[in-house]
Order: sequence, then structure tokens, then C-alpha cells
Amino acid sequence: MKMGSMLRGAVASVVAGACLVIAPMAMAQDGEVTGKIEWGVWVDADGCQHWWADGGEEGYMVPRRDRKTGKPVCMKQVSCLSESTDAYFATASASLTADGRRKLEAFFTTSDAFSYSIAGHTDSRGSDEYNQGLSEARAKTVADVARSVGAVVESEIGFGEKQPVASNSTAAGMAKNRRVEVLCKKG
Repeated sequence: MKMGSMLRGAVASVVAGACLVIAPMAMAQDGEVTGKIEWGVWVDADGCQHWWADGGEEGYMVPRRDRKTGKPVCMKQVSCLSESTDAYFATASASLTADGRRKLEAFFTTSDAFSYSIAGHTDSRGSDEYNQGLSEARAKTVADVARSVGAVVESEIGFGEKQPVASNSTAAGMAKNRRVEVLCKKG
């Protein structure tokens, strides 16, 4: 029996990470439910999409291809937001200001990206351990806002003070290093 004739309607649709997961019911010819097959789209680290299906015991994945050209459908990852955390958070805090939350909600609801990766960074004040924890907490806070408005977040990571973009010897340089970066995957 062909897979298409066994499937009758999707019973769940969930966005998890960069995967769109749809769980249809598998049915025998007599209408009895025989199991569940989950299927959806997965995006690899290079931004290329893959169709996948998993029935529990076995599964498969194939590259998603453009119908006209036959080429894989891949997205570009670009930096779509890199702003000082001073615009969103109080000093030494992972709690958003009301204005910061509003700005992030507006950004994620108007962006045309397929999915996001979020990174938090700090300046060099404080211990390595403290800065690492603060950068992770800020990345999580931004990711939570994105998810709250329906955006797909692939990853959230904190780099602490390990990736400065300016000198930490001046106030202006430290302000540039205290930042949240959002990378967008776009078609």
C-alpha cells in the first residue's frame, strides 16, 4: 500500500527548533489507526532544507529541491540584528526593560526570516564565569521573546567576553561588546 493512501489528515503541527513537525495518522484500508508518522522540514547548518519522515521504527530524509531547477533549497544566514544590550537590558541584568521587550517583539513579528540563532556577549568587566552566565541568560531572554511571538529559534548561545568587537579599555568599546546578535536564515 502506498504511503499517500495510508495518511489521512494531519493531527498536530508543532514548530520545534528549525523543524516543522507535522504528525499525521497512518490508517489501514479499513480505517483502523495503525500508527503515527511524523514529517516536516529540517534546516541543516548550511541553511539547506531537507524533507524528513519518521514512523518510529524507520525514517528517511531527502533534500528539498526546487521544482523548476532541481537544485537544493538553501537559505542564507545573515546578521539581522546586532545591538548593544544597553538598549534592552538594565546593567548587569537579563531582565528586559519594557521598551526593550517592545522593540524585540516588533523586530521578530516584522522580520521575514525562516528561523533565528541568538548570541549574547558581554564586556570584560566581571569574572569569566559571571559574564558567561549573563550572556547565556540574555540570549535565552531574547529567544523567549522570539518564541512568544511565534518565531522559530534554532539556537541560543552565550559567548561571555570571548568575542569582543572593540577594545574593552574604553567605555565606548565596552558598550559595543555588550551586545545581542541575531542571525536570520532567509531564502
